[in-house]
Amino acid sequence: MSDEHGATASAGHSTGHAVPRQLDELRQMVRDGRIDTVVVALTDMQGRLMGKRVQAEAFLKGVVDHGIHFCTYLLGTDMEMNTPDGFKLMNWETGYGDWVGREVWETTRVLPWLESTAIVLCDAIDEETGREIPISPRTMLKRQVERAAGLGYTVKAGTEFEFYVLSDSFEDMSEKGYNDVERVGYYNEDYHLLQATKLEPLYRQIRNQMTEARIPIEFSKGEAAPSQHEVNIRYDEVLESADRSVLFKHGAKEIAWLNGYGLTFMAKPYAEWTGSSGHLHMSLWDPAGKNALFYEEAAEQYGMSQTMRWFLGGMMALQRELALFIAPNVNSYKRYAVASWAPVNVVWGRDNRTTGFRIVGRGPGLHIENRFPGGDMNAYLAYAAEVGAGLYGIEHKIEPPAEYKGNGYVAKRCDKMPRALYEAIELLAKSKAAVEIFGQDVVDHYLNAARVERDAYDSAVHAWDRERYLERG
Repeated sequence: MSDEHGATASAGHSTGHAVPRQLDELRQMVRDGRIDTVVVALTDMQGRLMGKRVQAEAFLKGVVDHGIHFCTYLLGTDMEMNTPDGFKLMNWETGYGDWVGREVWETTRVLPWLESTAIVLCDAIDEETGREIPISPRTMLKRQVERAAGLGYTVKAGTEFEFYVLSDSFEDMSEKGYNDVERVGYYNEDYHLLQATKLEPLYRQIRNQMTEARIPIEFSKGEAAPSQHEVNIRYDEVLESADRSVLFKHGAKEIAWLNGYGLTFMAKPYAEWTGSSGHLHMSLWDPAGKNALFYEEAAEQYGMSQTMRWFLGGMMALQRELALFIAPNVNSYKRYAVASWAPVNVVWGRDNRTTGFRIVGRGPGLHIENRFPGGDMNAYLAYAAEVGAGLYGIEHKIEPPAEYKGNGYVAKRCDKMPRALYEAIELLAKSKAAVEIFGQDVVDHYLNAARVERDAYDSAVHAWDRERYLERG
């Protein structure tokens, strides 16, 4: 299917709207036998695709007009799909009823790595009111996009993902208790063409099949560890970029599994492994998306416009308070380490990879690279937090601190990223800005999810505990 966006997300349902082009194309592919399965998916809090596979004819005869029903618990579980207490919108007292997944037709894609299969993403809808569910990650980003539009901005963004390819399949690793996980490579792969060639049949499938599925991959390269790789997804409007990001992570794992490998976006699989990042590249444009608003030729510092400075200032001011939305897991914070290629200090610099915010590009291509998110991020939440913080900076005219020149790891008198999930929870719980950006109900929902994750970790006894204390303690 082609790249142009079609009708609104609600089109195609019983609303009297024109039938979107993507649905017409899908119907034709079903009729001529190219598609026999349609995956209808939404993204959960953890950034995973959840949903149903629908036989294509059944999809056209029923799901097209009514969407799919899914249990409300999908937006109120932990990583293990348990149903913890503390979520106001879904619990045993509410009966865990249904919400509706309403197809967003412009997200429709054919998946080349799955035979005769298409996928369409959904927004989560309250069937009684027809309103979107506010704690749904995609809706959270949509609301920030709407805020930006109300201020006269189009947000454009692109994502870089780093990941490890593993010798063992997911099933093999599970049987081993996730101990002794082995990588395919055995020396640093950063820019190494020879080392990367050993997995090029897999990387080539990922690049080409993703691009065929309208997730355009520009580059792939070896990263700073054995069997670690990086992929750059072409920039677009931020909601489209987030859609591409969640589809990429899901699809890359599927492609790897189909080839007998494991693939992980975990932020820090082992202490001695280089962490895997999920860098965000962001800029603001005019409402038509034609004129870049971050660049001003007469501006004395790198052409950074006042709009860009305030946007950067907002992100820097709120990075600690909103850390939970870009670093959502216990493991996320183990990636932040000195001289690790992951930033620790909230400083900015021109083309400086030791700083959390790296200013790159020239002219209309001038933009901000945020290096704090890890590969484990939920792209909808990460982009929602950063767009929200940037707009907050514009609205409150927050100037960024002076540029940091030199080794950003040794910067003093600056904000530092939280040391652990518990600190990120404390910061978000106190944040008035987060409530202004997202609303109290949304903040409370994600605080509860983080506390559940923290408590699960704190109650577990790890191999480290036994090694350190069993004999010597």
